[in-house]
Amino acid sequence: MKHQPIHDTRFFFATAPLPCPYMPDRIERRVVTELLGRDAVALHNGLSVAGFRRSHNIAYAPACPSCQACKAVRILARRFELSRSQRRIWNRNKRLIISEISPVASQEQFEIFSAYQESRHSNGDMAKMDFRDYQALIEDTPVESSLLEFRDQDQTLVAACLMDRVDNGLSAVYSYFDPALYRDSLGTLMILWMIDRVRALGLEYAYLGFWIAECSKMSYKAKFQPMETLSPEGWRIQGK
Repeated sequence: MKHQPIHDTRFFFATAPLPCPYMPDRIERRVVTELLGRDAVALHNGLSVAGFRRSHNIAYAPACPSCQACKAVRILARRFELSRSQRRIWNRNKRLIISEISPVASQEQFEIFSAYQESRHSNGDMAKMDFRDYQALIEDTPVESSLLEFRDQDQTLVAACLMDRVDNGLSAVYSYFDPALYRDSLGTLMILWMIDRVRALGLEYAYLGFWIAECSKMSYKAKFQPMETLSPEGWRIQGK
């Protein structure tokens, strides 16, 4: 995947080749840099527009020499319209209590997070995380971040989403939900809430990280239209 040039004097590094977690028999490499110092927020804004995403104090993007399947994607929030199925999901979950709070980890969150990893990504590195690892994921942020908590009428946590504020939108860092409630489509609900929040803030985009058209685990992202993908020529509406 090629990226828009970043005019910055700091160092960018390429990671060692590793098996791709999404495409069998392919190798993954990333370009990474640290988000440190007084200009961390400005750099994060620029890198988000250039197709990077954040984890802890690291910004990264795919840099695989023989594959360009990964595409950075963002939803045009102001032009987004609910589909029939999305409207049903929104209405089905209207009774949930949604709170946007400071990014502080809790044991209650970690239990849902661990159950989600075991259900969806049992062979991934995140399934091995203990509470301290989870705490670092949520709390180690050099930029403006918040945590969404979705609770039922009994105040039981059912889903959460860590997101960053950028100049022109909101960026989803990581989301998870109680796997026992998979029929409630809570993953979709969290994206719908974020799109609605982008509009309320007078911003433009909901950044959803990376998307691979051939990967079934990522197919849900294409259901939020219009969606822009980043190409060497810049951001383009997907399919155009």
